[in-house]
Amino acid sequence: MILYRPVGEQELALIAASGYTAFPPRLPEQPIFYPVRNEQYAIEIAEKWNTKDKFSGFKGYVTRFEVDDSFLDMYPVQTVGRSYHQEYWIPAGELDEFNRHILGKIEVIKAMDGR
Repeated sequence: MILYRPVGEQELALIAASGYTAFPPRLPEQPIFYPVRNEQYAIEIAEKWNTKDKFSGFKGYVTRFEVDDSFLDMYPVQTVGRSYHQEYWIPAGELDEFNRHILGKIEVIKAMDGR
């Protein structure tokens, strides 16, 4: 399955440091990792949050990556707003396992600057 993840500048640097193969561990105040199911939703988050957030460097990036479908079967799809606001809720403690099920590389498909 193709998924998307909006990220800021610092998170993108950590993804790059992994060789674009893994998402970094969550911070203590971030108990859930939220990959989203469609590009439109990822763009909305990057534009509305990352480009306005100093911790994101006022920059938003949309990443795209593929995850083994059978791995995602254990996580229900969460709809958190409009019908296309769909995401998976991956507990922070399961992120390493999630990363092991990424197929290929994480790619940046869109960059936005809030300044």
